[in-house]
Amino acid sequence: VSNFRYLCDVGPIYADLLISNPGKEELSAIPAKALVDTGSLFLVIPSHIAIQLKLKEYEKREVTIADGSKKLCNDGGPILLEYVNRQCLTGALVLGEEVLLGAIPIEDMDLIIHPAQLKLIANPANPNIPGAIVK
Repeated sequence: VSNFRYLCDVGPIYADLLISNPGKEELSAIPAKALVDTGSLFLVIPSHIAIQLKLKEYEKREVTIADGSKKLCNDGGPILLEYVNRQCLTGALVLGEEVLLGAIPIEDMDLIIHPAQLKLIANPANPNIPGAIVK
C-alpha cells in the first residue's frame, strides 16, 4: 500500500498515534503504530479501525498504490489524530492493513522527521504550540 520513500536510506520511521472520532466521544480512542509515509498525502487506516470508530463514509476515492495499481477505497471521518503534544482534525482513506501517516496531517501538526533519531518530532521552531504558514 505504501510508496514510502526512505530518507537517506535510514529505514522506516514509525509514530505512536492516538486515533479517535470526535463526533462520538463515548468511543475509546485507538492507539496505533503508524508508518510515517511522506510519499502519501493522507492518513490511511485499515477497515477494523474505521469500524471501531464508527466513521462516516463521505465518498469513494480511487487511489494509486505503491505498485502502480488503482484501488477504490472509502474516504471517511471525522478523525481526531493525536501525536506527542499535537493534534489535528482530519479524514482518512480506508485501505490496507497498516496505518500510514501522510504529508498533510504531518504538516497540519507541525511535525518534522528527524532521520538520525528515526523519529517524528514536534518542530523545534514551535516546540509548544504548532505553527503554520497561511500566506
